[in-house]
Amino acid sequence: MSGNAPKIVLPQLPQARVAIISSSWHLDICNDLVAGAKRALQGAGITDVRTTYVPGSFEIPLAAQFAFEEGYEAVVALGLVLEGQTPHFDYVCQGVTQGVLDVSLKFSRPIGFGVLMCNTLEQAIARCGRPESTEDKGFDSAVAAIRLLEIKAK
Repeated sequence: MSGNAPKIVLPQLPQARVAIISSSWHLDICNDLVAGAKRALQGAGITDVRTTYVPGSFEIPLAAQFAFEEGYEAVVALGLVLEGQTPHFDYVCQGVTQGVLDVSLKFSRPIGFGVLMCNTLEQAIARCGRPESTEDKGFDSAVAAIRLLEIKAK
């Protein structure tokens, strides 16, 4: 999908309640992702937004479940997992991906998935929405959640 993003027209959903859940690891990258998500939500007229930081990406699925239990209609899940020298990377990536999917399906509510899983910090910077970045995965993840909220409302 890189480089072939569709033209985005955001629906207006001013009554929607959305939780942004971000990892605290690599906070500089995560804060850029959060900023992108907030731009998309603002573009959709969504003002009821809560941002929660969790210790790491592995904790995002449970925090998403908590948000849904509190009545939030969508979640934007953001984080960065960088590959290291051990299999830890593989387990965290698999766990957060499956966990987010399980929570989304359990509650029939959208989760925009913006957890970057990169080999290098440079790859993360290219995707985090900075002026020098080629992509803005925080924005894109919020758009995914917004569009699914729109589909559900129909």
